Amino acid sequence: MSRLKIMIAYDGRPYQGWQSQVGGNTVQDFLHRALEEVAKQPVKLQGAGRTDTGVHALGQVAHFDPPPGLTMNPFNWVPALNTKLPATIRVLACEEVAAEFHARFSAVAKTYHYDLCTEPILPPLKAGLAWHLPRLFDADVLDQALRLLEGRHDFQAFAANRGTETSDTDWTRTLHQATLTTLADGYRITWHGDGFLYKMVRLLTGAAIHAAQGRLRLDDLKALLDQPSGLPMGKSPLCAPPDGLFLERVHY
Repeated sequence: MSRLKIMIAYDGRPYQGWQSQVGGNTVQDFLHRALEEVAKQPVKLQGAGRTDTGVHALGQVAHFDPPPGLTMNPFNWVPALNTKLPATIRVLACEEVAAEFHARFSAVAKTYHYDLCTEPILPPLKAGLAWHLPRLFDADVLDQALRLLEGRHDFQAFAANRGTETSDTDWTRTLHQATLTTLADGYRITWHGDGFLYKMVRLLTGAAIHAAQGRLRLDDLKALLDQPSGLPMGKSPLCAPPDGLFLERVHY
């Protein structure tokens, strides 16, 4: 058995994001420890992408190579890992894949959604799971803002710097679809694209909400796209909190 692909869901509130860190309080760290307990030796795990502190996942994907000689059926890895994980992290599925499969580099698109709660009082069970926006905004303008952002663009104005960027960094991505749907207590924005830059979904969401609240003109929002070097129009004016953001699906 050369390579296994797993699908993971997690509540991001207790963790410092996906990516392993020195403190060990990340989703990847907990999965590494669970894999080591099951396999009786360290196992390297590669995720499809990072999620920030407080961001959730319904369909994160990762792969790992089981140690030689370990012949456990892929199906049995699911309960074996879940018994070693906190209740806020769950392995949903496991399957054997080709040796060349890579959770990150084989992905062709990702879907995120962002939940907005517009109720006057945020229900306690929604805390950390939606952005509370009791101040009214124009949903029609929000929908128009989302339409403007679709397509293939240079999204540098909607990306936070990790500190590793260079003049050759490619900021171009294709946002296939950005849709607004109504929920019982607010709205959901669904973002579907071929890839997303660091904090891109949160910065896009923040800018669109700014426009819907009348704090950013649609023309100025459009001008943030495809800027030449130097970002003459500046950066996205608001980074939405992590609370309402979910990695919904990784597409292969």
